[in-house]
Amino acid sequence: MEETLHGWLDALASDAATPGGGAAAALLVATGAALVEMACGLTLGREKFKDVEPLMLQTRAAASTLRAQADRLRVEDSSAFEEVSAAYGLPRSTPDEKSFRTAQIQRALRHATEVPLRSTETGVAVLELAAAVASSANPNVISDVGAGALSARAGAEASALNVRINLASIKDEGYRADRGAVLADLLQRATVATETVLATVNAAIDR
Repeated sequence: MEETLHGWLDALASDAATPGGGAAAALLVATGAALVEMACGLTLGREKFKDVEPLMLQTRAAASTLRAQADRLRVEDSSAFEEVSAAYGLPRSTPDEKSFRTAQIQRALRHATEVPLRSTETGVAVLELAAAVASSANPNVISDVGAGALSARAGAEASALNVRINLASIKDEGYRADRGAVLADLLQRATVATETVLATVNAAIDR
């Protein structure tokens, strides 16, 4: 959080391997959460929205937690990639070295799978928060609720790509099947929540 936005984007645009797509995906999730927080904040304190104040307070707090979580995952994604790179760089001159290298690669790939999977899960949680408040939020910020949902959806989908590419290199078929099923369920939830939000947002804008 001490980095400047311009500095981080310059690093993302550079030919360095990190930060990369996984970190960018997590930042999209964090951006979505921040927009949900903003929409709740701009609904609170207004007499005509007094009935939904508890919902907005609860949702804003939850979105704040998810934003912090996504930002931690943004940093962790780069670390996980570096672990995989380091594992591939281990010596393999002897059978023992080859065995150790293979084990380290598989361990690192699991970590590199779990991080974007958590980013996907966080993005879906943001989407579901947006869906929960879309019909109650201040109509003046309804487009921001939609933008937040779309940011979170993009982050979740982009994170899912990183899950899939790492799973493809993991040898444990049971682990691949389990994580793949979890991912499929998350993406289905993302689709449902996004459709709910956009239906509400578009109806409000076209009213």
